[in-house]
Amino acid sequence: MSTNTLSRPRQGRIIGGVCAGIARRFGWSPTVVRVVAVASILIPGPQVLAYLICWVAIPNERQAA
Repeated sequence: MSTNTLSRPRQGRIIGGVCAGIARRFGWSPTVVRVVAVASILIPGPQVLAYLICWVAIPNERQAA
């Protein structure tokens, strides 16, 4: 699958794979995206709701045939 496509990977994901998918899409480190996501939860706002929406909205990576 192309790295320009936003999808949740089947391998190397933690919880739903949202952070790993975002990191892969933009060429960032998954660890950095995960740390930022966890840190953002410490400030008030709808971050958890946004994560859950992304989990539902971002498709799983297609399996290689």
